[in-house]
Amino acid sequence: MDLKFLLYFIIGGLVVSIVTYLGSHGKGVLAAFVALFPAVTVITFYLIYLNSGVETTLSYAKGLLILTPAWLLYVGAMIVMMPRYGFGVSILSGVLLNGIPSNLWTGEIP
Repeated sequence: MDLKFLLYFIIGGLVVSIVTYLGSHGKGVLAAFVALFPAVTVITFYLIYLNSGVETTLSYAKGLLILTPAWLLYVGAMIVMMPRYGFGVSILSGVLLNGIPSNLWTGEIP
């Protein structure tokens, strides 16, 4: 196993841990800020660039823009549905709303 992927895993786990900690202590806006802080994408852009170059980094950046509307549907479903239907139904609906348009827009099936 390449050690750089272990480092990527640790960085990602650290971010998730910080976001979870902040969110579970009632600091939702701060947790969202950490989760969406450009440092995460800066690191990702940099690591993709180092490993694969300009074209793959641009492909990733374009993918982020293309999939943003699907992500908004996912988060919107959570906001609207969780108070009415609970966590399970809202997360399942959100994931489905995120996945279906993503596949339609990109033409890819995971």
